[in-house]
Amino acid sequence: MTTTEHPPLQLTLPTPSAKACCQTGGGFGAGAEAPVVALAGAPNTGKSTLFNALTGARVTMGNWPGTTVEVSRGVWKTTREAATCDCEECSCDPDEQRLDMTLIDLPGAYSLDPHSPDEALARELLISGPEEERPDLTIVACDASRLVNSLYLVAQLRERGVRMIVALTMLDVAAKRGIEVSPALLAHELGCPVVGIDPRRRTGLDRLAKTVRAVLPQAPPAPRPVPDTTDSLELDDDRFSWVAAAVEVGTTSPADQPRTTSDKVDRLVTAPVLGPLIFLGVMWAVFQITTVVAAPLQDFLDGLFTGPVTDGATWLLGAIGLGETWLEGLLVDGLIAGVGMLLTFVPLMTLMFILLALLEDSGYLARAAVVTDRLMRSIGLPGRAFLPLIVGYGCNVPAVSATRILPSARHRILTALLVPFTSCTARLTVFVMMGAIFFGPYAGTAVFGMYLASIVIIVLVGLALRGTLWRGEPIEPLVIDLPAYQMPTLRLTASVTWVRLKGFLQTASGIIVATVAAVWLLQSIPAHAGAAFGDVAVEDSVYGVTAQAIAPVFTPAGFGNWESTSTLVVGFVAKEAVISSWAQTYAVDEPEDTTAPGDLGDAVLKTFTESSGGHPIPAALAFMVFLMAYTPCVATLAAQAREIGVKWTVFGIGLQLATAWVLAVAVFQIGRLFW
Repeated sequence: MTTTEHPPLQLTLPTPSAKACCQTGGGFGAGAEAPVVALAGAPNTGKSTLFNALTGARVTMGNWPGTTVEVSRGVWKTTREAATCDCEECSCDPDEQRLDMTLIDLPGAYSLDPHSPDEALARELLISGPEEERPDLTIVACDASRLVNSLYLVAQLRERGVRMIVALTMLDVAAKRGIEVSPALLAHELGCPVVGIDPRRRTGLDRLAKTVRAVLPQAPPAPRPVPDTTDSLELDDDRFSWVAAAVEVGTTSPADQPRTTSDKVDRLVTAPVLGPLIFLGVMWAVFQITTVVAAPLQDFLDGLFTGPVTDGATWLLGAIGLGETWLEGLLVDGLIAGVGMLLTFVPLMTLMFILLALLEDSGYLARAAVVTDRLMRSIGLPGRAFLPLIVGYGCNVPAVSATRILPSARHRILTALLVPFTSCTARLTVFVMMGAIFFGPYAGTAVFGMYLASIVIIVLVGLALRGTLWRGEPIEPLVIDLPAYQMPTLRLTASVTWVRLKGFLQTASGIIVATVAAVWLLQSIPAHAGAAFGDVAVEDSVYGVTAQAIAPVFTPAGFGNWESTSTLVVGFVAKEAVISSWAQTYAVDEPEDTTAPGDLGDAVLKTFTESSGGHPIPAALAFMVFLMAYTPCVATLAAQAREIGVKWTVFGIGLQLATAWVLAVAVFQIGRLFW
């Protein structure tokens, strides 16, 4: 475990209410009368796995009202088997014993001493808020193989007399290390029920439900006596002594614990030199799988909507006398195109979420955080923030969603703001075509330069944000218990993937479809009299006239023409549409191979030569830099709005546009001195 001393973080938050939030329309729970159960515990104790196992798909995720802290809420439906008594002759009516509960998955916290907004929220909900607004019961997930570390939070809660159950996880890991845990003896020492579970294999969950139902009607336990002192060190000593005494009675372990497979593997994956190389290999594999495997599926869905679905809709509208009308344009070029674009993201995001779930469940993600921590701390981020940034080079959409693996809200915001500066594969097709048009045999070098430039921009923007908006905030230390390596389970991976994918589709679908339809509408509305709706040249539409009005802004960058500006507007929706937009603008066929642009390439070269005053190469570089740095696509914005909120998303748009424009102007003005 790695830690660095910093002064405690002083936080002022509105007093949150677990019950009030879950019982209002803005919450998500089992109902106003249902008990509210909070799930607490340190990171990497299996807490989130337990939450997913108990709630399944009955989950919603979002920021807690009045905070930037993301919390999961779900419905825990106790089964008939869980509700039935253990007695041989039971007179209880099973139907009367059924109970649904609202389950809140609190942010991971080692203690109730707040060093981050996440820990501050946990403290407010569990012990600092009004007693009547606190959860009815708290389940604390504790790693049986590292009980001393896990039980510190239990000690703090016992001091406050919180109604509580300890859920022991990682019992199989403890057994491999020769540690035997007696839940009964441990419960006697802790003064609260202790239940052994395995949420990954869904064992012990019925027993946990029975215990919860038995404890809920009981009065809260008497607080654990503590020394009458305000000295924090004396209180900590008392807590650790109490924990050590409980562990000594409730567990047995060999004096010399054997080295486990996890310990041996960690010597390699966290080594100073080999560790980063292994990490790069893992990230390369993730990148390859998401881009190579998803590509055929994306092409299939794209072909399905641009082919049979579009053709079928066109035929049907023609058959009922509505062919070649504005309604056909709306349905085919607007709604069907928008839905098709949304669905093409599904294979990529599904694969990415699966891979993230596998890395989390296996235990490697914690090691990746350790390996990359030093590099990421230079821009004010923890090591695990490196993963979403790497994912962004495949697609920005799942990369923004991947920021959910970060425990701190501040880190999620900063990382989500940096992700759009990663050059996704959608930009690659444009880079390849531009390289073929302007750089000939050096096209590959030009494309590679864009990716290097992307890395530099991320570092510079990260340093700028750290020195301005996040100035004075301490870099939180990396405090992490490395979990044992485990074989991922299919059920858990599928559950986590579905919850994350469903959340994205619910948020992004409306935005993407509405935006595509809006672009079609603007291209269909004539800007001048004499043209009919839906039958107007692009340059004479509201869309084209608007692009012409914006074009002078890019004159200092060497591409102040409406043809290029209009593609950037379309690129706001999807970078994949840039080339097709050019083809429509110049009334030429879209090249099947971007390395041989043909007539389209000739037209683009002529336009850039004219707009740059005879300096097409630096103008092309400036255009590529702007394309790389400005707002990636509407799907990414939808993901950002979901993960970090609308205000930060709007701020990010301004940041990206300003950065892209300044860099494009600088590239052209300097480049024209040499080319």
